Amino acid sequence: MKILHTSDWHIGRTFHTHQTLDHLRTVLDALVDVVRERRVDVVAVAGDIFDSATPSADSYALLSGTLARLHATGARVVMTSGNHDSATRLGFQSEWAGLAGIHVVTGFDQYRTPITIDDEHGPVHFYGIPFLEPALVRHHYPDELLKTHEQVIGLAMRQVRADLAERSGRSVVLSHCFAAGVAASDVERDISAGGLDLVPVSVFDGPDYVALGHIHGRARITDRVRYSGAPLHYSFAEADKPRGGWLVELDANGLAETQWVDLPIPRRLRVLTGELVALAQDGDFTPFENDWVAAVLTDRVRPLDGMRTLQKRFPHCVALEHRPAVTQATEESTYSDRVKHKSDPEIVAGFLEFVRNGVGLSAFERELVAEVLGQNPDASAETSAGATV
Repeated sequence: MKILHTSDWHIGRTFHTHQTLDHLRTVLDALVDVVRERRVDVVAVAGDIFDSATPSADSYALLSGTLARLHATGARVVMTSGNHDSATRLGFQSEWAGLAGIHVVTGFDQYRTPITIDDEHGPVHFYGIPFLEPALVRHHYPDELLKTHEQVIGLAMRQVRADLAERSGRSVVLSHCFAAGVAASDVERDISAGGLDLVPVSVFDGPDYVALGHIHGRARITDRVRYSGAPLHYSFAEADKPRGGWLVELDANGLAETQWVDLPIPRRLRVLTGELVALAQDGDFTPFENDWVAAVLTDRVRPLDGMRTLQKRFPHCVALEHRPAVTQATEESTYSDRVKHKSDPEIVAGFLEFVRNGVGLSAFERELVAEVLGQNPDASAETSAGATV
């Protein structure tokens, strides 16, 4: 049996206020092509199908179209809800979808009844564990201590192993959680009220393969426990991470082979660093003109209209940070000591020099400051700083 492990589609998510539906449609169309060309039997989607609990009509249309195309390849689909999804909305009419081989698992205890799919070696049992918030499920199990995701998923996996002991065949588990052994980026939403809630990999002992979701970069925790990551980049922190899914093959004895399959990247992400003039004119940056760009400007003084200037060359520049290459040393003296016995123009000039990283006033700026303060810029100051504070 061939299984394509994917997750975290986040249909409807924006990237720095830009819609991503068209890009995601391109990637999901390519995913359908992989399923058809590789003759995949089952597509396993481990949570966060939508990015919002209230998806738009266009988001629903993209999901429905993708599932219809997957169904046309002859593959089955098993998907679970994640922390971004509304289990009720995603699971709407799931019973009817299941009749077509599209199995959507959103109920808190649906994993206790596996989805069984046969191949030439016998049955393979798919246990879909949806995102289970401890505070929302503990009342169903009054005799269990369920305060953390480790405890909740530990309970689910004990029930899975008990069910497996009564059945014959191989097994696959889908789960949406933070598993110990991987690092999160800035894009994954925390899934616990009190901070990061890690689930030890030992909790997942038993199944032949565990398809995890929630972390947006691919990760191999063990040979049989993996994250596929998201099919699109949703943060510049992910810029160097590939996009794709795991092609998993089960033989008569269980896990036989796992292979990474790349998916297209509609628009790549680049973090470009340098002074504004160089970024706007240097030929070395020409290959990145159609990428998503985050610019780090190293000019000593923050340029005026930096974003507008950059967008003339990089129309998809969406983030800008000023990080001077040269910075002033921090003074240990107090503010009152620094302004003592200084005139108003000197105080203004010192402040502007400080906030502009050591760059002093130009002749025009000195005249402008003197005009505003009603003083002769060439006159020596006699007014103390204390008289103006």
